[in-house]
Amino acid sequence: MATTEKNYKVGIVMGSDSDMPVMAKAADILEELGIPYEMTVISAHREPDVFFEYAKSAEEKGFKVIIAGAGMAAHLPGMCAAIFPMPVIGIPMHTTSLGGRDSLYSIVQMPSGIPVATVAINGGANAGLLAAKILATFDAELLQRLKDYSQSLKEQVVAKDTKLQEIGYKAYLEGMK
Repeated sequence: MATTEKNYKVGIVMGSDSDMPVMAKAADILEELGIPYEMTVISAHREPDVFFEYAKSAEEKGFKVIIAGAGMAAHLPGMCAAIFPMPVIGIPMHTTSLGGRDSLYSIVQMPSGIPVATVAINGGANAGLLAAKILATFDAELLQRLKDYSQSLKEQVVAKDTKLQEIGYKAYLEGMK
């Protein structure tokens, strides 16, 4: 869990620990930006009573956003959105059978009235950033940290181009190996 003293946090929930590498990217972003979070593994299909309690108690726990990752049928994000009254961000997981398209379609094709913001397949980092941007609408300090983060991304690109211009593309490619 991130360690800042805020009266809000983000819920990160996944249906399987096999989703952890992707969900960890969301947690890493939240930690970098100083946003408290709670990470949980809950299967909406295998333990529906535990899932319903999680989603029903999330607002009371201080969650302002839930990031939910799921593969295949990918019901976890949509079910969170059906119960939790605040924003839910779905992360479709890459699957071996359909490459994650099954997950993507399950999350993005929500019925009217139950929206789920959806990031790219395996888009953990962007889910963390989107959660931060939602929270920054009422947290000026977080907004500044997001602006600083964006500036650092720009500086990284400028540094890469400077290196490319100095050494040429062949040496640049060789250095990437």
